[in-house]
Amino acid sequence: MDRYIVIIPHTKEECRVALKQIESIGTITHFEWGCKDGEHTGWAIVEADNKAEAMLTVPTIQRRKAQVFKLTRFSPEDVQKMHI
Repeated sequence: MDRYIVIIPHTKEECRVALKQIESIGTITHFEWGCKDGEHTGWAIVEADNKAEAMLTVPTIQRRKAQVFKLTRFSPEDVQKMHI
């Protein structure tokens, strides 16, 4: 499986409802939240077979704002090969 970062932004006004929706599908504890610091966004790193599967951690109503990116680790050797 690949690893993906899932990003769920919401406004201060949407915060309570957004968190309730995520709690209702059971993925609230998968995310780290910036809400208490004024950054109304949740981030999670999940293992999934593809982006669509990673997006399933987000309530349907919030998916249009959510983003999912496949994560890749580079070794020092990988970086050196890029500059040849």
